[in-house]
Amino acid sequence: MEARCPVCGSTLEVPDDAIPGELLDCNSCGALLEVFDDSGTLSLREAGGVLEDWGE
Repeated sequence: MEARCPVCGSTLEVPDDAIPGELLDCNSCGALLEVFDDSGTLSLREAGGVLEDWGE
């Protein structure tokens, strides 16, 4: 799945098995992004606060 970085607008490839709460890095700007469920569609938002990536 492709999504846009909410920080810089670059296109990112999101793994098909991504789950809400998973963290990804934007290769263009280095922003830490969180996958979230937006009414049944997976989207990206800038991650904030104290975070742990349980998927890695």
